[in-house]
Amino acid sequence: MPVAAHVMSHAATRPSRVAVRGPEGELTYAELADKIDGAARHLRGRGIGPGALAAVGLADPVELLVAALAADLAGATPLVGGHTWDRERWAGVTAPLRPDVLIDRPLPPVPGPPVRRRARPEDLAWACFSSGSTGRPRAIVRTRASWTASYPQLNALTGIGADDVVLVPGPLVSSLYAFAALHALGTGATAVVPGRWPGGALAAHLADATVVHLVPHRLPDVLEHPGSLRVAVVGGAALTPGARQAADRAGVRVVAYYGAAELSFVAVDADGGGLRPFPGVEIEVRDLPGGRRGGRLGEVWARSPWLAEGYLGDAAGPLRRDGDGWVSVGDVAEPYRDGQVLRVRGRGDGAIQTGGATVVPEDVEEVLRRVPGVGDVVVVGSPHPSLGAVVTAIIETGIGETGQSAPPRALLEATARCGLDVAQRPRRWYAVPSLPRTPTGKPARAVVAGWLSEGRPGISRLS
Repeated sequence: MPVAAHVMSHAATRPSRVAVRGPEGELTYAELADKIDGAARHLRGRGIGPGALAAVGLADPVELLVAALAADLAGATPLVGGHTWDRERWAGVTAPLRPDVLIDRPLPPVPGPPVRRRARPEDLAWACFSSGSTGRPRAIVRTRASWTASYPQLNALTGIGADDVVLVPGPLVSSLYAFAALHALGTGATAVVPGRWPGGALAAHLADATVVHLVPHRLPDVLEHPGSLRVAVVGGAALTPGARQAADRAGVRVVAYYGAAELSFVAVDADGGGLRPFPGVEIEVRDLPGGRRGGRLGEVWARSPWLAEGYLGDAAGPLRRDGDGWVSVGDVAEPYRDGQVLRVRGRGDGAIQTGGATVVPEDVEEVLRRVPGVGDVVVVGSPHPSLGAVVTAIIETGIGETGQSAPPRALLEATARCGLDVAQRPRRWYAVPSLPRTPTGKPARAVVAGWLSEGRPGISRLS
């Protein structure tokens, strides 16, 4: 997926165009191309070339991009991980993979003739870790074409072009934000990469940004200071209620999509009319595996040019394939036929079995987010001696340290009675100032469940 060849092409045609802007400054396309070329010569000098796996863990997002693109130019596969990982952590998460090099310091440029290699669509050109919150992360690997060939389709849907300034306000270890940054460079736009959520600097970043890629819970912050923004590309989770209306009032168009790190794009909602297949994607909703009855729900399967190759080291994971090119990661949705809107209800393995009923947490969360004062919410199953589990809601208040600023439990329960079936209604209610999140911005459901089981301080029971 990396776009070293694209950067070299843009450097030849628009050398003075700003390519990337990070915490330490900015680089034009000509300057970025020179840094990538010099770093690729350094890697080649260390024997890193075609077939090699180059682990990359750098705090500076610009240096991370340089290293990843240099590995691409040298013919290696970059594997991006956390910059806070020490070498012991890297050794643990990559034990089955054995990378040929760990790049944990900016690569020094080496002078010499240009490094040139023909980039092939089938090259294994990018690997990243899944955003799972428990166990050893899985490294997902994909071909170059599985992402770069989707750039024209995304540009057609969003109107993104070479004159745009694209804000990428999150860590590049996330495939969502990595794609956004590299898509901007592939398109010839300017990628603004603070490396994390910019907080108090958000308004300054938005002053000249025309596009932002982000996760839904960050959209309200962006809409408070829209600046020059015209398009928000939103992925990672469902939009919160009223998000499109708020964006319309701010003059910002929202293009939302559904996908997964293993699947890339699956469906897109470009106008508020609901999710429909992303260009080139076929979708089926099949009966749940193992004979499980999902009632009105089934399992989402996709077939497209944008799918990942799988997991490095033959790691086990949710990705499954059939013999006809279809894949699934276990997400569930309402019944679907061609031409209809796809209604995704979440990951099937997160379903709560309570008293013989199956409850999808996302169904409950969607209703509870409508309550004033609920910043976000996670629903999990808590063990119960006779029911198996009971539905438990953890409300994010965003205020205070004890959770006492949460909406009254009576209001939450009244909303649940109006919008949810009996089995779906939470029996237990908690509040926290903020929820833990994965690198893509999704609430880390497994971490929250662990907090409850261990009685972590800071979680307040709502009575």
